[in-house]
Amino acid sequence: MRDTNTRLSTREFLTRIGVPDLPPLTSPFDPGYDPATVISHLEQSAHLMATLKISMACWQVADETATRKKIAAARVHNVPTVTGGGPFEIAAAQGELDAYLDLVADLGVSRIECGEGFTELTSLPQTIVRMAHERGLAVQYEMGKKHEGPFTEETITDAIDRGHRWLDAGAVQVVVEARESARGVGMFGKDGSLDTDFADRFAEAFGFDVAIFEAPTKPAQFAFLEHFGPRVHLSNVRLEELLRVEIYRRGLHSDAFEIPKLRPAHPAVLAR
Repeated sequence: MRDTNTRLSTREFLTRIGVPDLPPLTSPFDPGYDPATVISHLEQSAHLMATLKISMACWQVADETATRKKIAAARVHNVPTVTGGGPFEIAAAQGELDAYLDLVADLGVSRIECGEGFTELTSLPQTIVRMAHERGLAVQYEMGKKHEGPFTEETITDAIDRGHRWLDAGAVQVVVEARESARGVGMFGKDGSLDTDFADRFAEAFGFDVAIFEAPTKPAQFAFLEHFGPRVHLSNVRLEELLRVEIYRRGLHSDAFEIPKLRPAHPAVLAR
């Protein structure tokens, strides 16, 4: 007879059906939502977030009190926050990198994203990382150009070389550019198809603990997960799409369940 006094948690049930207990592997972004929306998503899904990117440059024109509320809420849930590469590039190009880093640190952000997606830096990676570290900020580097189309053999080699230089300088992770469209940029062709050979090059060069792949659209997210399996680190996922990505990652989506590398191990196999 079934014991009606025994309660089964959702986590315990997932273990019973063979779903692996994964660390946070998705870095969603807030495209400029109100604080209440961001806080609600944190309450629901903070345990799934590796980091939270605070909008693009939206936080610079939003009411600062609202921005501080969002950053503080992420801190309460132990989710590191990161500002995007665009604001960094503009600040550096305008000669105000010191002021930008001071502002970000004062807001309570954990990490900055650096890049050269539409500008060229004049400072060395070591200099920029040192400036960030002096303010208690970690650094990640975004690889790829925003306006020059998908990677080529030449540009991917250059991007990998740049990534290693930033890691040697003290950056903690490298991010592969995909913008908001995942079309005609970085790993993606003009039709939105993923170049799996180039994706493998990045994964082999940096490993899944260091390489982050921007996946802003459903096809991009599913393509990375189908190709690499559940351990791939995805970013630029909209907050409202985070749970969908995570059920696909765990083989709980009907399409993912048909993919051997995503399908949960059968309980009978786990019991052996």
